[in-house]
Amino acid sequence: MKYMILYILTFVVFLAIDFIWLNFIAKNLYAQKIGHLLSENPNLIPALIFYLIFVVGIIVFAVIPGYESKSIWKVILLGALFGCLTYSTYDLTNLATLKNWPVSVTVIDIIWGTSVSTITAVSSYYIATLLKV
Repeated sequence: MKYMILYILTFVVFLAIDFIWLNFIAKNLYAQKIGHLLSENPNLIPALIFYLIFVVGIIVFAVIPGYESKSIWKVILLGALFGCLTYSTYDLTNLATLKNWPVSVTVIDIIWGTSVSTITAVSSYYIATLLKV
């Protein structure tokens, strides 16, 4: 049950941070740089599936290893690495395969993925500590 609570709270943290990024901080950037690719009515089901899967990755690959070794530094390193690897996969594939995909979006998005994953992993680590998972 504690793992389910940890998952739900981690999901909320990640969703909240990414919501702020997408709707307030980076909205104009994406509209300006890749607006021609953006849907006026995004399909939220695939987005939800991404969030559900991604949070599992943060917990499995960053939070649990750090929690088991009682090392916030391990959580930071693994959270950053997970975010960098996953966002690089998406962005570098886009850069390689899509016409006129901006390098600036790739760089910014990889930095964002690294940051949001690290922040979420650290938050989740402290949640796990409070829950005594």
